[in-house]
Amino acid sequence: MTLLVQKFGGTSVGSIDRIEAVADRVMKTYQQGHQIVVVLSAMAGETNRLLGLAKQIDEIPTARELDVLLSAGEQVSIALLAMALNRRGIKAQSLTADQVTIRTDNVFNNASITDVETKRLTTLLEQGNVVVVAGFQGRDSDNNITTLGRGGSDMTAVAIASALNATECQIFTDVDGVYSTDPRLVPDAKRLDVVHFEHMRTMAGKGAKVLQLQSVEYALQHNVPLRVLSSFDEGAGTLVTFDIASTSSIVGIAILGNQVLLDVELSKEELQRQLSLFGVDVWSVTAKADSTQIVASNDDLARLRLVLDEKMRHIGDVSTLSMIGNDILEYADEIRVFLSEAGIIVHNKQQQTDCLSFLIDKDNHKLAVDIIHKRFVVDQQRLDNPPLLAIY
Repeated sequence: MTLLVQKFGGTSVGSIDRIEAVADRVMKTYQQGHQIVVVLSAMAGETNRLLGLAKQIDEIPTARELDVLLSAGEQVSIALLAMALNRRGIKAQSLTADQVTIRTDNVFNNASITDVETKRLTTLLEQGNVVVVAGFQGRDSDNNITTLGRGGSDMTAVAIASALNATECQIFTDVDGVYSTDPRLVPDAKRLDVVHFEHMRTMAGKGAKVLQLQSVEYALQHNVPLRVLSSFDEGAGTLVTFDIASTSSIVGIAILGNQVLLDVELSKEELQRQLSLFGVDVWSVTAKADSTQIVASNDDLARLRLVLDEKMRHIGDVSTLSMIGNDILEYADEIRVFLSEAGIIVHNKQQQTDCLSFLIDKDNHKLAVDIIHKRFVVDQQRLDNPPLLAIY
């Protein structure tokens, strides 16, 4: 008998009809003889709704109380799915993170899991139950409710899979696997059968939304096999593998949006000192003696205004386009020429061993993805690159 951990995101449980469909899928897997732990996100839009309520009270809510509020969303979805399974004759119990005992550090709004107790999970599984667990949440050492940040339900699923030594951790999303780029932007995007963990980690950090960065890192560190599947369609999906042999000559494209380019009237050293006090992450584009251009997430703008006051000037909304692959750095100049010929301004370039990133205007990111995907992914013969790295 195999043990599977299956995680379903917000769109997968976005309505009663979708919850019923998830129940059908879980029942089918259960009837095949598997033990199953299901991890759920809140219903689609619910976390944003709760956050909106909080911001009607306070633009920057108290971090502890925000976690108390946001953790409520998952409790609704797990109870509804357990009801749906029980009605189908499948024994199921829903558990909050506290009932499982999922312990985290004390970083409110972006906590990390430190331990998962397995006794209650194992007992319920041995009794023939499907266990439905609330994702995205935990408890710290002072028994405060914490949340794991955006995409944190993936982290919950991977941590439980590791603790239980599960056969596989299956992440169900609104796409049927990992793609060469966002298929909603590029119709020619190609689904990958296999992606290596190291490259998956890079893409998750560069904006590929299909898997959360921390969950990929945790799975890599704890040898948890991951598979990305569609909540809506049958199929084998994409396996995230430890097999390095599957990664030769691979290329793909990721987009990280929701960013802003700012000019700040502070030296780089002074700016970094102030930002570190408030826990705000940015990356520097250019630095002069008395000013620094930075790229920051739009989500951090309210805190940046508090820190930087009148010293901050908005330059423009930007996106980061990243190409990921073993040999990608040798194509940096060629890529920049293609973008320039299309009238796309590159504000800055960054590179690491398997990744090349360009900072461009937000309005140009769809055009840029189209151009680069056509030249370096669709036109495979040009790069002698049959296997693709998917990075949606």
